[in-house]
Amino acid sequence: MSAPHRVRVMIADDHPMFRFGLNAAIGAAPEIDVIGTAASGAELIELVDRDPPDVVVTDLAMPGTDGATATATITARHGQVKVLVLTMHEDDEALFGAMRAGARGYLLKGADSADIVRAVLTVARGDVVYGTGVAQRIVDFFTGTHKNYAKAVFPELTGREREILELVAAGQRNHEIARRLTLSEKTIRNNVAAILFKLQVSDRAAAVAKARDAGLGGTGRGSAPPR
Repeated sequence: MSAPHRVRVMIADDHPMFRFGLNAAIGAAPEIDVIGTAASGAELIELVDRDPPDVVVTDLAMPGTDGATATATITARHGQVKVLVLTMHEDDEALFGAMRAGARGYLLKGADSADIVRAVLTVARGDVVYGTGVAQRIVDFFTGTHKNYAKAVFPELTGREREILELVAAGQRNHEIARRLTLSEKTIRNNVAAILFKLQVSDRAAAVAKARDAGLGGTGRGSAPPR
């Protein structure tokens, strides 16, 4: 009878003592083998390219290549590798940035060892896991409080401009936005011009990219935004 599969894990964190402690805590679980540790996103990508694990546990804030960028690179190159983010960052921008990058889980560093081990095993099975407070923010975002999030992310925009930006990012054309908001198309064009100026971007595509990076309007990347 063959031995049960042990989950192969890599850890990335730029703080040596935390990395050491996490290695010891996760590695003590009988179902898990820690096969590598990294101090940066670039080092993590190199390790995963060389020997893809089942699960990566990574911080977000690291020198050079950050955890979200490393997550996006790893999930693009190695679709079978699951990423669990373990970070101090509680803000929505970090959370949704990690989700868009492909993370399957998001825990805060206050989580105890048993919770982290359970999360590793959960994402290894192909499920998703988020800490209690994190899960509530996701629910809030999709039940309406994303408007407050948009306001926090783009404080320089008026409420109307944020509304238009979200529709632009969702792929709406000017005449469609005008019809939806019961405004003239000229008014929409003027608002779009103001948005470009305030966001300090040169064109509509750059505004869409900035909005989507902030979690607005969907995450589709396949086509240029309509004019």
